[in-house]
Amino acid sequence: MPSLVHTEIETAVKGFLIDQEKMTEVVERMTKEIKMGLAKDTHARSVIKCFVSHVQDLPTGKERGKYLALDLGGSNFRVLLVNLISSSDVEIMSKGYNFPLTLMSGSGNALFDFLAESLSEFCHTHGLENESLPLGFTFSFPLQQQGLSKGILVAWTKGFSCEGVVGKNVVSLLQEAIDRRGDIKINTVAILNDTVGTLMSCAFYHPNCRIGLIVGTGSNACYVEKTVNAECFEGYQTSPKPSMIINCEWGAFGDNGVLEFVRTSYDKIVDKVTPNPGKQTFEKCISGMYMGELVRLVIIDMIAKGFMFHGIISEKIQERWSFKTAYISDVESDAPGEYRNCNKVLSELGILGCQEPDKEALRYICEAVSSRSAKLCACGLVTIINKMNINEVVIGIDGSVYRFHPKYHDMLQYHMKKLLKPGVKFELIVSEDGSGRGAALVAATAVQAKSKL
Repeated sequence: MPSLVHTEIETAVKGFLIDQEKMTEVVERMTKEIKMGLAKDTHARSVIKCFVSHVQDLPTGKERGKYLALDLGGSNFRVLLVNLISSSDVEIMSKGYNFPLTLMSGSGNALFDFLAESLSEFCHTHGLENESLPLGFTFSFPLQQQGLSKGILVAWTKGFSCEGVVGKNVVSLLQEAIDRRGDIKINTVAILNDTVGTLMSCAFYHPNCRIGLIVGTGSNACYVEKTVNAECFEGYQTSPKPSMIINCEWGAFGDNGVLEFVRTSYDKIVDKVTPNPGKQTFEKCISGMYMGELVRLVIIDMIAKGFMFHGIISEKIQERWSFKTAYISDVESDAPGEYRNCNKVLSELGILGCQEPDKEALRYICEAVSSRSAKLCACGLVTIINKMNINEVVIGIDGSVYRFHPKYHDMLQYHMKKLLKPGVKFELIVSEDGSGRGAALVAATAVQAKSKL
């Protein structure tokens, strides 16, 4: 324990420090929930839904052609043109669109009109308005898929609450918005979750990739299951194809109370101020949308009790969500005993002239929150690897937390090794542009499937 950290601060974050025994318990409980999600009889009451993605073909590396992709993931929206030229040459042109925050809680029509308008603008810029290109739509919210091009929104997450979308086929809503404009020819071929795009994109170059993981604004994973185990797929016993990608929707793990033993009082405060209290329990312990706020809550608790920032008043730190998750990466990037990034973060929060013990305390709190995130993520991946019963696997990973936190990759690796059976080999690989290239690959699969009908 760093000697500069006040014992009261150590006590406050103790709940975030999960030991090996608790991690093993998380794996056991998660295994049970995944099995319930896959089985037809228990699916309805399961919390990890294990939705069938309808993607049964992994890339062969021989996919070719031009595809459009839309990516609505939470904090960003992009339109992409992906040209699969050869197995080593993929051209991607993309444009990010400023996503008006008002759209997150407005009407569904307004949201899809904005998506169609951005798509139209992109097509006209690139001279594609008269080309009828297949489109892959990466839609990173819980979907019940009824086919490659039919996905029903189960619930909004990550701060969204647009009305008139839950329970509807998202592909139809997009297609209707495109048709309302009438100025572009688009055929929405496939809808996919971002984890599926991440897996597919990684598998294009790494044939042994069988798991896709996102740790960004939200968190979720998908993996390749035997079709015969995907009981919620109509043809699970008769399908000629041996595999099915399963979108776990693991963010909802714990919504039935089984994760209370790793939650803290701070988690409960965060949960209350979100648009979906009581939902996405696992995600709220792990993902970038919530980590910064967890750190802030500990800080203001310590300030109120007189253990940090004595006599320094900052209005900013009292504002909800003001401590960005990116700050955690910044603070933890400093070498021990150095505080260059930490000072920058503190000045952005209007906290100036504080002592070294305060900076050490801030680092300690950040480490507690980020290490719990990595430990729980490791538990999730180990659960999936055990379920697949394989000895070697590549895991494609994307998301801001994994990409930008200086130690996340190492922490994941370390805790996975400790939890896995001896001899199981795994490789964690950053998946480049899952929602672009991945969406194009799913669209390519869908086009091939259609041509065989």
